[in-house]
Amino acid sequence: MFNLKKQPSDKLFVPFITAGDPLPEISIELAKSLQEAGASALELGVPYSDPLADGPVIQRASKRALDNDMNIVKAIRLGGEMKKNGVHIPIILFTYYNPVLQLDTDHFFALLRQNRLDGLLVPDLPFEESVYLQQQCKKHGITYISLVAPTSESRIQKITQQAEGFVYCVSSLGVTGVRNEFEDSVSSFIRSVKGMSSVPVAVGFGISSSKQVEMMNELADGVVVGSALVRKIEELKDELIAPETREQALKAFEAYAKTFSGSYMVK
Repeated sequence: MFNLKKQPSDKLFVPFITAGDPLPEISIELAKSLQEAGASALELGVPYSDPLADGPVIQRASKRALDNDMNIVKAIRLGGEMKKNGVHIPIILFTYYNPVLQLDTDHFFALLRQNRLDGLLVPDLPFEESVYLQQQCKKHGITYISLVAPTSESRIQKITQQAEGFVYCVSSLGVTGVRNEFEDSVSSFIRSVKGMSSVPVAVGFGISSSKQVEMMNELADGVVVGSALVRKIEELKDELIAPETREQALKAFEAYAKTFSGSYMVK
């Protein structure tokens, strides 16, 4: 299990990529680039055919990965390959609950352990229904990442009391995606979560510019960035796939990722 610890001046940067987009072997290189860019941890998304919380950018990434026969078992093993290839930051499996249900629980957690994955995040599992999965995570040494959303107001204290690793604070309702602005109420919501949480609070859903990172870092302990990075992967897809342009494309991706990152410390 892991905890993301910070110095007062440090901020967390937790990027998200879809496993197998645009190709499994390129996902490994992208993870290494994000680590070089200063990522505190990595969310590795399992592509899903009915992604309720994902906007069009990540939906397209899921389709590309599914077209390459990616699934939850292969995604977990891909995380293991990342570890073997030099990724030492925590890797958090980001998956909807249905693929987990389709696997035997013991098999699922055995795969996580065998491949040295560190955390689990299940965005469509309500807090009240997550007790069993949290218990299994504790049993198997996996950090269960909790989400709080603006609709969680009456449950924030309960959620933050049992939070591990960091709290994923959802900045807005709806699906993921790049946003130009946030609701005025988001500031008070984030401050409320941060005031109740004993672990760092990272804000996600819509962070798409360095200006937004600065704004959220003033309120919270860091940011989660998904759609903006996945969109950049989509833009660089052809260059990433072609061996002769891959290195240059990875450098361009790393440079872009650095616009979101801050220093970090992992304990």
